[in-house]
Amino acid sequence: MLQYDKVWHHIIGGRPVIYYLMALFIIVFDQLTKYLVVRNMELGESIHVIDNFFYITSHRNTGAAWGMLEGQMWLFYIVTIVVIIGLLFYFHRHAKGNHLFSLSLMVLLGGAIGNFIDRIIRQEVVDFIQFTFFNFIFNIADAALTLGVALLFIQMILEEVQEKRKKNGKHSTHNTGK
Repeated sequence: MLQYDKVWHHIIGGRPVIYYLMALFIIVFDQLTKYLVVRNMELGESIHVIDNFFYITSHRNTGAAWGMLEGQMWLFYIVTIVVIIGLLFYFHRHAKGNHLFSLSLMVLLGGAIGNFIDRIIRQEVVDFIQFTFFNFIFNIADAALTLGVALLFIQMILEEVQEKRKKNGKHSTHNTGK
């Protein structure tokens, strides 16, 4: 059993497994929902969940967000592979001990892999979540990518605030003892 623990520790780099499980959950949930849409809905079909607010609409996208770069699969393959490598690199090298940064990277990883699977298998991305106040249709992977970027921005803001506090504390001529 001890040998197995060493191997597992080497594979995950001493990182808590929960982050990998979170990315895996996003991938599985994303692929499951896309499978259900493809299997049970016609392209263009829409199910009213909450009238005039939320719909499940079967849509396909061969581009990036909002249909940009439509049909450029080779570019998406390259970019996604570089992004995945970058996310794993930062996760293992720079996120140790920083839970928010680790979380944001793994949420991004789950979203990137979710759409990458679609591009490899289907040569298109299955979208189905539609809110009437948005002018586009997205999926779980897209939502994870958006959430991951938002968490990354929050992390960057918190780091900036922490740096300013540290700098002000070191260079302050008046120490209140607080």
